[in-house]
Amino acid sequence: MWDFSFATSFRLVLRTWPFVLLRLVVYAAICTGFAVSVGLGAGIGWSVGHLFAGDGPSTGAMIGALGGFGLVWAILWWARQYLVYMIKAGHVAALDALLHGRELPTGSDQIAYATAAVKARFLAVNVLFGIDLLIRGVVRALVGMLNLLTGWIPGMRALNAFVDAVLKIALGLVDEIILAYIIRREGTEPAEAARDGLVLYAQNAGAMARNAVWIALMEYALAAVILLILLGPALGLAILLPGGLSGFGVVFAFIAAWALKAALIEPLSIASLLQAYDIAIDGQTPDPAWTARLDGASSAFRDLAARTAGPRGAEGPYGARGQAG
Repeated sequence: MWDFSFATSFRLVLRTWPFVLLRLVVYAAICTGFAVSVGLGAGIGWSVGHLFAGDGPSTGAMIGALGGFGLVWAILWWARQYLVYMIKAGHVAALDALLHGRELPTGSDQIAYATAAVKARFLAVNVLFGIDLLIRGVVRALVGMLNLLTGWIPGMRALNAFVDAVLKIALGLVDEIILAYIIRREGTEPAEAARDGLVLYAQNAGAMARNAVWIALMEYALAAVILLILLGPALGLAILLPGGLSGFGVVFAFIAAWALKAALIEPLSIASLLQAYDIAIDGQTPDPAWTARLDGASSAFRDLAARTAGPRGAEGPYGARGQAG
């Protein structure tokens, strides 16, 4: 079965409600940005399209809507490191602190407290973002290794969709889990702690994948419920939109479902995977054989070694549990 408690996950997420509210506000703003940008782009395109004969207005509206969509996407891509810094890392720090029995402030003080803990470990947003990118590079290498191990098995390709979904949970949230591990290891260089955390994750890949199956099922079930709720209003919007723009109603439903998933469901997955990771690595130290495998498979993992400087630090704030030796 699984090595985590759904009740504990819900309790942790509820106790970090300021971050959940912040996530809702941010992702609601993103959805609003998409809607406004697409609407303005479509309106401008419709007006300009009247300068041309035939279906110029509808074509112009379609081009304008796509342009507006692309503009917001580009802004999000530019601002992504600050979203990581302010939301993801801070929320992960709060969840991990509560999981290890620490008391946190409530309200906006909780966000300030957790963000300060992140800043104390990474000093600047570009340091956190750089390490986060390197962790994702290692994750891609792990995905490649797993695909090589399973790709030759007869019938496995038919299960690729579900396998990919599990990998997205088992490995897609690795950066959040490793960020929590780095913050916990206060006296250790962030890059060194990241290497140790990744090795511990890799050497417990079987247990983590088993837990990820159940988390994936939970995510898909909750996301399906959200999408079904949103499809009704989306279809009504699609009817109201002219011609070629009707499809954007369904697109908005998927964007809104993604936003709610990121705001409400993802924290539950992180809290569950944090529990499973803690149980899996309890009492373990990084296996040199796995360190060598990751060094050979991932240039990003080797880059983390290049960032490591100085001796190992003192024990982190949560004691020896989960700390690599």
